[in-house]
Amino acid sequence: MSDDNYGPSGRFGGDMDRNEVEMDLNKFMAMIQEISQLKDKIRELEDVSNVNPHQKWIHLAQAVDSWRIFPRAFLSIYMILLYYTVMWFMDLPEPSFEQSGLISIVVGAGAAWFGLYAGTSNSSKKFKGEG
Repeated sequence: MSDDNYGPSGRFGGDMDRNEVEMDLNKFMAMIQEISQLKDKIRELEDVSNVNPHQKWIHLAQAVDSWRIFPRAFLSIYMILLYYTVMWFMDLPEPSFEQSGLISIVVGAGAAWFGLYAGTSNSSKKFKGEG
């Protein structure tokens, strides 16, 4: 094994045509030990006992975001407001200009509410880098 194809002592050497490598046994054992230590470190980091104490809050925030609770609640409240204002307006014997302006604003705001509700899912995913 003193062929010139192999490098000097302490270096890697071997025949690349046959996928063979020669190296010092001490270096090989050191590499095996280092790999074992890295695997132990990975297992330690993946251990269930090392859980983030705030992980429950993070999951709750993701659930609220994915279920879109607040936009749905706001849209539901708007629908109730719209119903009561339209019923109030229809019960008026002679609506004034100001009263009809109020109804126009409340009904027109529905388009804005629905636009915000319908547009939040894709824009938030693009903002987060998911889409």
